[in-house]
This record gives sequence, structure tokens and C-alpha cells, in this order.
Amino acid sequence: MSQAFNAEAQQSRLEERAGMALELAKRLGADACEVGASVDQGLGVSVRLGETETVELSRDQGIAVTVYVGNRKGNASSSDAGDASIRAAVEKAISIARYTGEDPASGLADAELMATDLPDLDLHHPWALSTDEAIELALRCETAGREQPGITNSEGASLSSSEVVTVYANSHGFLGSKRGTRHSLSCLLIGGSGDGMQRDHDFTTARRASDLASPESVGISAAERTLRRLGGQRPKTGRLPVLLAPDMARGLVGNLLNSIAGGALYRESSFLCDQLGETLFPEWFSLGEHPRELGGLASAAFDGDGVATRDNVFIDRGRLASYMLAAYSARRLGLETTGNAGGARNVRIQAPTTSLKDLMQQMGTGIMVTEMMGQGLNSVTGDYSRGAAGFWIENGKISHPVEEFTVAGNLRDMFAGLQGVGDDIDRRGSIQTGSWLLDSMTIAGQ
Repeated sequence: MSQAFNAEAQQSRLEERAGMALELAKRLGADACEVGASVDQGLGVSVRLGETETVELSRDQGIAVTVYVGNRKGNASSSDAGDASIRAAVEKAISIARYTGEDPASGLADAELMATDLPDLDLHHPWALSTDEAIELALRCETAGREQPGITNSEGASLSSSEVVTVYANSHGFLGSKRGTRHSLSCLLIGGSGDGMQRDHDFTTARRASDLASPESVGISAAERTLRRLGGQRPKTGRLPVLLAPDMARGLVGNLLNSIAGGALYRESSFLCDQLGETLFPEWFSLGEHPRELGGLASAAFDGDGVATRDNVFIDRGRLASYMLAAYSARRLGLETTGNAGGARNVRIQAPTTSLKDLMQQMGTGIMVTEMMGQGLNSVTGDYSRGAAGFWIENGKISHPVEEFTVAGNLRDMFAGLQGVGDDIDRRGSIQTGSWLLDSMTIAGQ
């Protein structure tokens, strides 16, 4: 796959196309313009019950043009980067801009904020993988899982490998490019029979193929996760300590980031409006981003506005230290951009960590949540309620699986009630954290 995709040539072509769009927008009367372009190619295969189910070879490209005529904005996009398509997109964007309302906050980010240092962040590691090799790896993954006693069925294993080139340019003279790869392997298995069946999965993802977990370990882990859920019971209703597994804790961090994002703030749709400096977490807890981390899954030298990325601290010793702002949202709020057009990148937690065993001992009796369902968050109030499954913890040890219950609380109370962070850090995403022990949540079961 990677041999047929010349990333360097694609980058040069996209840069040339972006420059053409900028020049054309200027000639047609735009006061300012920005262009985003990308091309990606990928291989994806899936297998089930020892047979190949799907093979997908994908190639997508697109170019988006945004123009500003005074304080009016227009944008248009095309999946074709040919001359005629680019001209049509620019003309359409300018036509739209002439009819939109004026917005004093619109426009490019300030020229002096553009990134000038664009280092190689070690993001591009193509995998010379044939279709047959991809299928073999997926089959090895599923087979290892299906061989575990108690596994009765499979929803398959999937492998994907993709390579992408992105370019952003604007009429300040900024031009930034990025090449990246991402590879992943996952497996989903079923255990038990009849009404007692359960399913679970596991996965591995990385920029380098050599950093992926072995196919066999992913399949076996998926089987173990499935089998430990057999025989689930509904817990009794009440208030109990809750231990969130790392991927569940990651979701809470995501809720926090969404609540401090500029769009939610200027729309006044966040419970954290006007809360800078307020204490949200215990004093020992800090949280920030490191967008220039080498090899990071979300690393970037510039944001979606062309602004230089930087390390940001959002929670500093428990206090809300910064919002997460792009150029537009910053203007709407009368603040400065934080280089977060496109979101947070490589979010990390600074806190003392504790082993999972010790967190369970600290909790005593309560519930470990390993899965949540639904989207039960009121972003305006912070009220939180979701369906869940996991394990009953008794005297600091796992007693039995539990299912068909809900966990409810308020994010502000949940953050303030954080009792500890585990050292079982899940490094498979942009947000990396271990388990979180919360002092109490409302459990609705039987």
C-alpha cells in the first residue's frame, strides 16, 4: 500500500493546489483566504469465524476554501483538486460571503501568531503491508481469541492501516504540511450462550506498526475481557464509590475538555462558563496537553488556524487555569487563542498514581465501571447519567460482574470527589490516563 502512495509527491501537489486557491481568491476580490487540503489512502480488512469478510482499499482527497470579504465569511469544498474544481470552489465561497451577515469575530488568526517552527514530529511511518498479510494478521488475532475456553462466537477481527497528508495555508503567507500514519488491530468476541451471552473487545493502535501489540495478545485479551463478564448481576440501588476503568476515565476528561472549549463557552452552553480560576479537582491533580510530543497520536506543530501549538495547562493544581480556544472563539470571548483550533492534542495528567489493587483496597466496597452506554450529559448543568456495566468490588477485591444499571452524578461533584488515579495508564489514545476512583455516585440498579 505505502509503495503506491508517494507522500512527498502528494504533499507537493497539495501545497501547489493550496497556493493556487489563495492566489485566485485574492484576484477575485477576497480580503483574506484560508485553504485546507488532504489526501489519504488506507487498507482495511475484516475477518470473522476464520473467513475473510471485507477488504477495503480507500483513497480520499478534499480541498476546502474559506474566504473573508470584510467581516463576511464564505466557504466551499470539493473532493477534486483539479483547476476547474478549485476555481468553482473559490467562486462559490466568495459568492456565499457576499450574502452572509457580518461577524466582527470572523477572519484569520493574527499574522504574528502563525507557526514559524515546524519540526518533524515523527508521525509518518508507512507500513508496506499486502492484503494477504493484513488478512493473516487479523486471522491470527481472531483465532487466538476463539481458542480460549468459553468463547462461543465471534464478531470478528479487523486491521486497518492508513497514511494521510494534510496541508493548511492562508493569505498571511503561512503554509504548513503534515504527513502521518495510523495502524490498528481489534477483535470482538462473544462468550456464553442463550440469555447469558456477553461480548467485549480489545484493540491496539499506533503510528508505527512495530509498536502494535501482537495479534495473539489482542485476541486473548478480548477473550479474557469477554469471559470475565459472564454471570453478570444487577447491583442494588444506592450511593457507592465508583472506580472508572482508564477508557471510562478518558471519557470524563473528554467531557471536561468539551466544557472548556470556546464554542461551548461563547454559546453559554457549558457549566464551566466564567469559571477560570475556580477549584474543580483536588489540589494534587493537574491536566494539560503536549501537542509537539514526538510520535504522539494527536501531535501537530500548528492548529487549524495556522497558530503555533504549545503546551497548555488546563487544570493547574486543581484549578481551572485555561480555556481551550481557537481564534474565532477567543475573539467572541474577548480572550487570546490558545492554539486549540481542532481541539486538544496529547492530553496528559499530572498526579500521584496508585496501583489498581491499592485503589480497590482504598474503595473497599463499590463498583468498577468498565463500560458505559448512551450520551447522558447535560452540558449546561453538568448533570451526568449513563447506563453502565462492570464489576462489584467487595472488601477491596472483585466479587462478580454487574450489568444493567446506571451511574449518575454531576460533573462538578465527580471532579471534586476524585480520590485517586491509577498507574494502569491506557496509552492508546490522545487522552492518556489511568483508572479514576470517585468518592460516590448514585447507582440505579434493582
